[in-house]
Amino acid sequence: MRACQIAGLSRAAYYKRSVLAFERDAEVIDALNAIVTLDGRWGFWKCFARLRLDGRCWNKKRVHRVYSDMGLNMPRRCRKRLLGRSRQPLDLTNAPNCCWALDFMHDTLYCGRRFRTLNVIDEANRERLAIEIGTSIPSMRLIRVLSRLIDCYGAPNAIRLDNGPELVSQMFTEWAASKSIAIRYIQPGKPEYFYRTL
Repeated sequence: MRACQIAGLSRAAYYKRSVLAFERDAEVIDALNAIVTLDGRWGFWKCFARLRLDGRCWNKKRVHRVYSDMGLNMPRRCRKRLLGRSRQPLDLTNAPNCCWALDFMHDTLYCGRRFRTLNVIDEANRERLAIEIGTSIPSMRLIRVLSRLIDCYGAPNAIRLDNGPELVSQMFTEWAASKSIAIRYIQPGKPEYFYRTL
């Protein structure tokens, strides 16, 4: 007792058994696990509001500490920012084989399997040059289709397309540069351009 007085420490604190964090917060952990199993995409504030509605009056700092220790913090979804590209007018050419338009479409089979179609048209006469169908159409397959069309019709002066991942890849842009084909990206917010040329 005298040693505790000299150290300025109470005897109750000296003899108190230390409790591990997961034992102390077992109730909070179980409650958060129950909420997360219902919907794993809920954030902290939604989980905290659900706990309050269930009658759990824990401090928000304690709940957030346990929430973070459990590793439930999820990174925020942010939109992928595209490279700044100069706006180009949506003009149509009159001579055939000057500019091709490229676009992807997708649909689902009866069995639930998804597939995509790559559509290539000539902007001048609106001729469908190719419709490639597959469950996956990466950049290499896109280049093969266009190379086949170039062997048949000749290389166009330009290709108009949107900002899809296959169309902005380094492999595709280098291939277009090697064939001296200009790439014209559609203006942001103009996805209906391809269908207006049909």
